[in-house]
This record gives sequence, C-alpha cells and structure tokens, in this order.
Amino acid sequence: MAKRDYYETLGVPKNASDEEIKKAYRKLAMKHHPDRNQGDAAKAAEEKFKDAKEAYEMLSDPQKKAAYDQYGHAGVDPNRGMGGGAEGFGGFAEAFGDIFGDVFGGGRGRGQGGRQVYRGGDLSYAMEITLEEAAVGKNAEIRIPTWDNCSTCGGSGAKPGTNVVTCTTCHGHGQVQMRQGFFSVQQTCPQCKGTGKLIPEPCSACMGVGKTKTNKTLEVKIPAGIDDGMRIRSTGNGEPGTNGGPAGDLYIEIRLKKHAIFERDG
Repeated sequence: MAKRDYYETLGVPKNASDEEIKKAYRKLAMKHHPDRNQGDAAKAAEEKFKDAKEAYEMLSDPQKKAAYDQYGHAGVDPNRGMGGGAEGFGGFAEAFGDIFGDVFGGGRGRGQGGRQVYRGGDLSYAMEITLEEAAVGKNAEIRIPTWDNCSTCGGSGAKPGTNVVTCTTCHGHGQVQMRQGFFSVQQTCPQCKGTGKLIPEPCSACMGVGKTKTNKTLEVKIPAGIDDGMRIRSTGNGEPGTNGGPAGDLYIEIRLKKHAIFERDG
C-alpha cells in the first residue's frame, strides 16, 4: 500500500518552517497519543500517532528532509523496494546506479575482490600501401610500439625480492564507501587508485608501473579493394588492461601512395 505524503500527514505545506512542522507534530501527538484514546478508537489513534511520529522524524532531520523532498519515500526508506515490486528504493537504485557508476566508477568494471578493472588503451598505426596492393590485397608485417609486462619484476611493479601488500585503506577492495548526505556511494580508493594493492618498494626498471615500453611485430591481412583512409581493426592488440582488464584494440589506417600514372576512381 502506498504511503501517505509526510507533509499531508502533519497537515503542513511543503514550504513549512521547522517550527511549523514541530507545532503540527505536537498537536497530532497529543490528539492521537495512546494514553488519551481508549476503546474502539484506540487502534486507529495508535496508527495515526505512529504515522505522525514517522513523518516528524523524517521532516525534522535536514538530511532526510532533503532526500525526501527530492526522491519521495524511496529516498528515505531503505526497506522499500526489497521485494519483487518495481517501486521504492529498488527502482531508485536502478535509476541512479548508472549515474553513480559514471561519476565514481568511470565505466570501469570490477575485478576480483571489487578492484577496478581497466580496459587497455587503443593504438593507431598509419600504413602506406601502393595502388596495386590495395587492388589485390596483401599480407604485411608491422612493428608497433606497445607496453608489456616488466621483465624485471614480472609485472608486479615491486622490487625483486619484495612483496606487494594489501591496501590498508580499502582492505584490498579498491573501493571505499563515502557518505554523500543521506546516501552512501562507492569511490575509487585514493590510496591505491583502485588496485587494492600497495608497493612499498617499487621496481627500478618500471618505476612500480609493472609495464615497460616495447615493440611488437604483427601480421596484418590487407583485404583486396581497400580504399584510402579505411581502417582495419586488430582486436586485442592495443595496450594491455589493468587488474585483468581486457586489452585495447589496434586500428590500422590505410594510406595509398600516389601512383605515377594511374589514379583510383571509385
């Protein structure tokens, strides 16, 4: 059953002052107090007394009042929406979950233990081919700069002989809970930057990053009929992800060399 509006329960307008809310509650509390109502009217009076008390508790608290004014009952009653219904707090969480995720999560996933999982960055490579090669296609080898796990520390980022330790701020989760007014939201741990780990002694070869710059050789198949400016996507050959996140992609942009005699038309 839908709850009655708290302002209606107390009989005050939505712009009522704190003093007006308090006076309205006291008047209703005295009228419906169980000690002042006996017999058949006792049960109804008790319900009205409870409703008035609940309304006053919400509207007399500045944070709860602000949440109620903005979101209604869904913003102040965490028990609503826990069942199979679509209304209440469950609907509120679904409606605003993506917003909180964008603000505090940045579109990232969650790794083991709740750590932030980052997708690797995409890479671009410009490849020049002849008009003849574009017409018939070809297989070509390209050498691209990329990042790979540090060979000195094995990708841990820690100096050889030392260990990576669990972050004491987030206890390895990579997330910390912060209060934003009446609500609690999760943010990336400021201490470990979402990794869930700390490196007391960083590797000198990679400066604690766990990755070093390197070159990678790839074989690329250029399809027949490709045109100038077209891009070929090589999935997973971009920069490696972090905390088990997927690698980015490599985009190869085709550029046609100018022919001494012929010119491509269409």
